[in-house]
Amino acid sequence: MGRPRLTGIVIQARMGSTRLPGKVLKDLSGRPMLSHIIERLKAVRNSDVLIVATSTNKADNAVEEFCSREGVDCFRGDEGDVLDRYYKTALHFKLDHIVRATADNPLVDPVEVSRLIDLHHKENADYTHSFGKLPIGVGAECFSFGSLERSWRDGVKPNHREHVNEYIQERPEAFRIEELDIPVEKRAPNLRLTVDTPEDFKRAEMIYEKLSRAGELITTEDAIRLCAMLFR
Repeated sequence: MGRPRLTGIVIQARMGSTRLPGKVLKDLSGRPMLSHIIERLKAVRNSDVLIVATSTNKADNAVEEFCSREGVDCFRGDEGDVLDRYYKTALHFKLDHIVRATADNPLVDPVEVSRLIDLHHKENADYTHSFGKLPIGVGAECFSFGSLERSWRDGVKPNHREHVNEYIQERPEAFRIEELDIPVEKRAPNLRLTVDTPEDFKRAEMIYEKLSRAGELITTEDAIRLCAMLFR
């Protein structure tokens, strides 16, 4: 028998940010934002390993030190070539399928990530995503190792190296691509629940302040309802 096939969640995280420097370790409701993201993704029921992929930049020593304290696997690679960082993370951990998550998204939905992985395996997909209907920053995407390796090998344009998924998205005829169907109550594609700016971070702080309950994760439905009340 061969070794078990591994599905890993890889969170890209680095301290550099033009609009909100250091945001991945910025305090959100009493602990670093990355800590919330890790907690939420640990709730995914069908992944085998969770890894933070940061860069070799000296500033990202802080990310590696955080991971060490939290007992989370960390891999360090190229800062600008994110595709290379993902590929080498997958090689190092011998991953057969790779869920890409980012440290911008403190409200990533573990239920939908679990469903994403189920769909990816069921359809034997090269690439599966849950973008377009969920709030921005709630979805994720999953690559087979083969599709990630082909992207790494053949995706030579700057946007391919920076965004990981764009070589595949530009060639839908060459890959088996699946899109996760999203429950109606979680559909809010114009709502920003990602953190890219100070305004985004204030929104996340407000959501955590109003919805956090000990031992419970904030749901996408509750975040949508709260934002609908406060920002209508």
